[in-house]
Parts: sequence; C-alpha cells; structure tokens
Amino acid sequence: MSIDIPRLEPALLQQLQGKLKLPAYDPSAVGIGIVHIGPGAFFRAHQAWYTDLALKYGGDWGISVVSMRSSDLAKALIPQQGLYSLALLDNETSYQVVGSIRELLVAAEQYEQVLHRLAAPTSHYVTLTITEKGYCLNALGELDLSHADIQHDLEPNVKARSAIGLLVQALALRFAANVPPFVVISCDNLTDNGHKLRHALLSFARQKQPALANWLEQQLLCPCTMVDSITPATDVELPKQLASELGYQDNWPIKREKFCQWVIEDILPAHRPAWHQVGVTYTQDVKAFEKAKLRLLNAPHSALAYLGTLFGLDTVFDAMQQSALRAFVTQLAQDEIIGSFHAPAELDVAQYSQDIFQRFDNPAIRHLLAQIAWDGSQKLPMRVFPVILDNLAAGRSIRLLCLVVASWMLFIRLRARQQPDVALVDPLAKVLLDTAAGCSGEAVADTALFLALSAVFPPALQQSEQFQLELSAAYQRLSPVLTPTGAGSASFLQDLF
Repeated sequence: MSIDIPRLEPALLQQLQGKLKLPAYDPSAVGIGIVHIGPGAFFRAHQAWYTDLALKYGGDWGISVVSMRSSDLAKALIPQQGLYSLALLDNETSYQVVGSIRELLVAAEQYEQVLHRLAAPTSHYVTLTITEKGYCLNALGELDLSHADIQHDLEPNVKARSAIGLLVQALALRFAANVPPFVVISCDNLTDNGHKLRHALLSFARQKQPALANWLEQQLLCPCTMVDSITPATDVELPKQLASELGYQDNWPIKREKFCQWVIEDILPAHRPAWHQVGVTYTQDVKAFEKAKLRLLNAPHSALAYLGTLFGLDTVFDAMQQSALRAFVTQLAQDEIIGSFHAPAELDVAQYSQDIFQRFDNPAIRHLLAQIAWDGSQKLPMRVFPVILDNLAAGRSIRLLCLVVASWMLFIRLRARQQPDVALVDPLAKVLLDTAAGCSGEAVADTALFLALSAVFPPALQQSEQFQLELSAAYQRLSPVLTPTGAGSASFLQDLF
C-alpha cells in the first residue's frame, strides 16, 4: 500500500493514532499560493512542514515545487499526490504526513508551465533553497554578471538556467500584466540573504529592462531570514522502517531532528500563511538572531569538535556524554557567551541555549565532530573571535574561549601528525600544517606562530597582550593531550576544566 490518505484503510488509521500525524485539512482541496524553487530535503522538512501546519488555519497556500533540472522528486511524489512522510528524530521517533506540496514541476522539461505558475496572480510567494552558489554572487555578495549562467540568461528569449534569471523573467510577465510582484523569500544559510537576493534580482533586471527594475525597486519584498534544523540525508533504511512501523510504502520519506527554527524579517504583507501560529518568528532584527545562532550554537559546536576530537570522540552526542565536556560548553555559554551580545526581544536566550544543548544530546542525530571541525580558519573568525573581542572590550572573562582557540591549534598539530592518513579540510590547510610543523610544544612560542597568521587572526587579537597571555595559558593546559599518556585520557579530561 502506497501513501495515499484517502485510501489508507480505517483499521490502519486507527492503529496508527498517536504514532502518525496526518494533515489537519484536505490537501486535495487546497489551492496553490506559493512556488518553491530547489525542493531538497531541507525544504521538505522545514518550509513545507511549517506551511503544512499553517494550512490548518485555512487559505490557499499549497506549494508548487520547481526543480531547475532534476526530475527525481517529481517521479517519486507525483504518484503519491505530493504527500510524503517526515520522521522527527528524538529520544523517540514520531512520524507525520506532509500535504502542503500540491504540484511538482521540472523547469528543464516544463519551462512554460513553470513561467505560467510564477506569473499567476494567485502565486503570492516564492521561496528558495538553492544553496549559496545558486544565487550566482561574487566575492562581494553581488550578482556576478560574468557567471556563465547569468550571461546565458541575459540573452533574449532563452530558457533561464539560473533561479535569478527565471524569477526576473516571471516578474517581467507580471509587470507587463500589471500584476504585483510576488514576495521572494530566501531560506538558505546565507548571511543577509534577503538583501543580497533583492540586489541580485534588481541587478539582473537593470541589465534586461530598466523600467522593470524601477518597478521592482519600488515594490519587491525580499525579507531576510534565518533557518535551522539538522536534516540528515534519507538512507535506504528509512522507507523500510516506515513500511515496517506504519504499514505503507513511501517513495521518498525524509527525516530531521525535532528542533526546527524559522525567523523572518517582519516586512511581509498582511496576506500571508498562518506561519506565525505554528512557530515561525517575525522580527525586525534577523541579524541579532544570526548572531545568537553563531555564538550560542556554532561556538559551542566548534568547542566540542576540537576538544572532542583531541580526546578521540566521534560525534556531538559522544562528546556530550563526557561530563567534563558537557560542563565545559555549558559554562562557556553561561559565563562568556550569553552576556556578550544583546538578544532580540523575541528570543528567550536562556531557553534557546537550553534547547541547543538538548539538540546536542539527541542520540538519533549522528553529527560528526570531524565535519564540524572542517574549515576552522574560516569558522573561528565568525564564531569565536568576535565574542573574545566583545568580552575584552567589556572587561569580561575570555578564559574558556581561549581554551577553544587553543584546542583548534592543537587539533591542527594533531592533523599534521596524522598526514596523510587524516586530511586537514581547510582552505588554508598548507599554511596551517606548515605552522604546526614549526611548533615545539612550548606554549608561548607555538601560540605566537599561529597568531602571526593574519589570514586567520584580526589585528586587534594579534596585538592584545591579555589575549596572548590567556591563550598561551590555555594552550599549556591542553598540551598534554598530545603526549602518549595524555591522548584520550579520561582522567586528564576530567581534571582539565
């Protein structure tokens, strides 16, 4: 039996009560009001899920999903009337059928139909999950007019290869028909995503049709957003698990952690889905939420990644089972991070921090420390160094933050020892490994070598005597972990903090 709500046997539905949540509306009766481009697993676990919950409160907010090239999702879900199962991973797994997808299109095969859907007056919103590279931006965050896809799309009468080109073509049709532009919402983890998206669309439009660009300048809305939820890839076991536990076949189910967050800049028109009634946060300050995420989620993540790896651990869950590491990241958040920034009014910082550590403690999510440790030279300047600078300016402690930085340095030295068995994944891998090769184990000299890397450390930290002293002290405390007796030593870990 395949997933088809009207055909699920009453006896099966009765049996699944409490285990499987079904849409609280009739999906077949819902009209389309949203077009989504880039329907990957995260979209189906996130925006489509929020919209499914919001449809309980009415409105024609069904989603037409558009894949630019791949037809795989359409082939999987069209036989299921767009329905699919979502497994929410926690201490106990729960299941939900999501019914918000009402149409599946492939731009490469159904281009005119896609344009027609985007140009329709009933299409009020377009959402995007196309990854950062899908926006075709340059290093300055502006539309790259030399990008091959953009150059192609700027030619007259072509089928767009890029999402930017496709959207501007559709907006031109709306302009010609005197239909207001749709609201475009980026749901990708791209800083300042709404502003960058809007600038990209306007830049493209100026190249094509100045009058269209002027119209969009006055009317186009592209709110900034922040999204968060771990969505592991669907493996071959998930469909088998559903068939075994729920008694039906799903061609492409998905899974994610139970925690989910969607923050939207509060500039949407009044005519919108009831997202606010199902957990979406509207705010005037998305950047403040991004800062909270960087500091309260990403900084402790990095701390666990480097410290956990030094002690031979594999996953975030494994690290959180070490009482010393759990205590360390908890104290790090409470003593040196929470007070380092002004939280937005809509965020309960203490509860948010508590929720994050509950996420770290989820046994159903296998989040590898090695993966979180990638690209440390790029991540620490965003996640940790700003907190240190703010705390230095405010006279607050940086002792625990320096242990995080020192653990990264020792992690680099560990990777240098393991080469070529375990590669260092970092754009500055060569210079970092060369620096590690010059280390002697003497704390002041070693930290000075790393601090000289101007591509990593900002001048304010390179020149701070207090930071130098605290960092070398932290490095000295951690250094025994690289000795034969200290590596992976549980007793050393317990005494460390």
